[in-house]
Amino acid sequence: MPSRLPEPSADERAHADRLLQLLREQIASHGPMPFSQYMERCLYAPGLGYYSAGRTKFGAAGDFVTAPELGDLFAGCVVNAVQPVLAMLGDEADFLELGGGSGAFAEAALKALAAGGTLPRQYLILEPSADLRERQRERLAANLPADLHARVQWLDRPPEQDWRGVLFANEVIDALPATRFAIRQGEVYEEYVALDGEGRLIRVDRPADALVTGAVRHVERDLGIEFANGYRSEILPQLPYWIQAVAGALTAGLMLFIDYGYVRREYYLPERDDGTLMAHYRHHAHADPLYLPGLNDLTASVDFTALAEAGNSAGFGVVGYLPQAQLLIGAGLQDVFEREHAAIADEHGRYRLAQQAKRLMLPEQMGERFQAMLLARGLDALPLPAELLAADQGGRL
Repeated sequence: MPSRLPEPSADERAHADRLLQLLREQIASHGPMPFSQYMERCLYAPGLGYYSAGRTKFGAAGDFVTAPELGDLFAGCVVNAVQPVLAMLGDEADFLELGGGSGAFAEAALKALAAGGTLPRQYLILEPSADLRERQRERLAANLPADLHARVQWLDRPPEQDWRGVLFANEVIDALPATRFAIRQGEVYEEYVALDGEGRLIRVDRPADALVTGAVRHVERDLGIEFANGYRSEILPQLPYWIQAVAGALTAGLMLFIDYGYVRREYYLPERDDGTLMAHYRHHAHADPLYLPGLNDLTASVDFTALAEAGNSAGFGVVGYLPQAQLLIGAGLQDVFEREHAAIADEHGRYRLAQQAKRLMLPEQMGERFQAMLLARGLDALPLPAELLAADQGGRL
């Protein structure tokens, strides 16, 4: 790896070596594994994967910073956007957060929901990582009033009984195990992880199965192109099934996804011929997913056109697609900012609030890199802020 990356500690190297040994054993027993399976192991292997081990992931001490870690502005705006839907659905409405991170969003959102008088019946967190779940429990127990904390429940799997309310996911889809594909002489190949003669991890291509081939050909048909020889990128053939799994029981309500990504025609640009896969290690991004498995967050940008298609196939309609900056402005960022600014007594705190707003809004930061998609089902009306609806760019999908 380039020397610009921080040097891992002895404990970190030992941790990566344990996961590496597990991967070697599985490959030796079953043959090369699809890259998507390798990514799943690196992120979620019990006790060894990036999200299931005990290292700090979020914030200055971790590997990356998410919007909720910056402060309360982000959660305040998200709550403003969805509160009218919760109010319309009434006392039976629930709020489901996918992947609760450090618990920062849940803490700020519950306080904002309480201040706005639209507390959900339950605040549900679907968190696959036992380590993160415990951190969330500790944070919310310490920082929420008892009546708000009592509304929080953790789920092991998506709700199976019909429910109504709001589903929210920030930076979740980018961490779904991505399939890597390549085009060779007009045929679709899938990227696998194998072992070389000395037991090192290497990436190899194998002919893709019908599911992956069909997903790639669908993209080509939709774009009216054929990928060039040697073109390589990512795709999520499982996305329609995943959406159905997490939201199939949501009979009436709204889903809000925020993530970094592109519409399809921008995702699969000819010049983006090695995809969008990135590894994140201590606030450094690099392009080697085989380096120190289990210590890096592996992500791929989101094809928002594919997300819209998956939502449609699950019975939801896209009601908004826009950059994060436009979402926050349309959801009352100015009012949220002024309220927080007035409550801060010291100049340093006000400076930090201003920096938080810049990080969320500037195009080269999160403002344009991150996109938001709202999908709805079973609502008689769409009570979203007019400014938000006016900023919709759904025609780009």
